[in-house]
Amino acid sequence: MYKDFKRIGELLFREGLVDSHGGNMSVRQGDKIFITKKDTMLGDLKEGDIVEVGMEPGENDREASRELISHRSIYKQTKAQAIIHAHSANAIAISITDNKIIPQDAEGLFLYKAASIIRVRNAVGSDEAARLLPAFLSGEKGVAVVKGHGSFATGKDLEEAYKLTSSLENSCKIIVAVRASGGKPAPRKERHEPRHLKGGIPPGLGVMDRSRLRRR
Repeated sequence: MYKDFKRIGELLFREGLVDSHGGNMSVRQGDKIFITKKDTMLGDLKEGDIVEVGMEPGENDREASRELISHRSIYKQTKAQAIIHAHSANAIAISITDNKIIPQDAEGLFLYKAASIIRVRNAVGSDEAARLLPAFLSGEKGVAVVKGHGSFATGKDLEEAYKLTSSLENSCKIIVAVRASGGKPAPRKERHEPRHLKGGIPPGLGVMDRSRLRRR
């Protein structure tokens, strides 16, 4: 399990989906949740950076990520087996201005179709976010964004949750790029067609001498 956490953590950091000490991940096994600790570096995880907690509050909760409350709530109310919370910049930027993220790229439309944006008063470790998130992540996999805070993606394992996290951010990059360009289609190229020639004789050929055909 540690190898999966480490591999996905490195990919998240390398792709810029989390900052140095931001983001968190978890995996559910039965009634146990394995989650990254507070302020761990996902890009450089150590074996001691993952803590085991239960589906109900317990002693180890104080070591776990501040988002444990949301992870636990999602596991209780959905079929998710893994969760990734990322701080991807473009997704956060769009969450500040939009009500929903609707991808413009074919891959995003295929993978998740749309990502809801959830507005809460206190984003980090929020009771309100924990209450609202499961409704937007009700299937086996899904992705939603807490306004100004970041995405929560679920899946059957960490790789599937990572796939959705990465796809969401790529869709948001495309949306930002389209808006930056004014959202206008590329100008059409002018069609260069040959001009219609006046008369039946192409220029430059001269006039045929027909004097030999005249009657004498």
